[in-house]
Amino acid sequence: MLVAREKYWRHSRNRITSVATMNRFTCFAVLALGAVWAGPAHASLQVCNQTGRAVRVAVGRFDGKSWTSAGWWSIGSKQCTGVVVGPLIAEFYYLYAIDGKGGVWEGDTHFCTAPNAFTINQRGACASNGLDRRGFFKIDTGNSPDWTQTLSD
Repeated sequence: MLVAREKYWRHSRNRITSVATMNRFTCFAVLALGAVWAGPAHASLQVCNQTGRAVRVAVGRFDGKSWTSAGWWSIGSKQCTGVVVGPLIAEFYYLYAIDGKGGVWEGDTHFCTAPNAFTINQRGACASNGLDRRGFFKIDTGNSPDWTQTLSD
């Protein structure tokens, strides 16, 4: 009788181990498939710095009611950073970047900026409000909910 119990116990223990292994495998497979179906997670407006130097980035946008500029995001060489989170609500966004060594990415659309981290809800009268005026370049997202803008030399 003892031999039969010992044999049953061994069989049951192996069966439990096999079920646990199958459960781990199934869990792993489901997580892996979920990651594939979900796709890569990323910010809605991402800036990738492909230069050999770190850059500081500011972004401007119109939300349908008011103009806003915000900055600064520091992006290391060969790195990317999200500057607008959530689905993009406009076709056009504006970007200004500087590398501190004379490299500037700019354009013809002016926004106010500040030397340190900022969010500014105006575009005009920058100097009279103690702010800097910078020219931002336009990004046409084509109404895509996600966009990646690359800065290069």
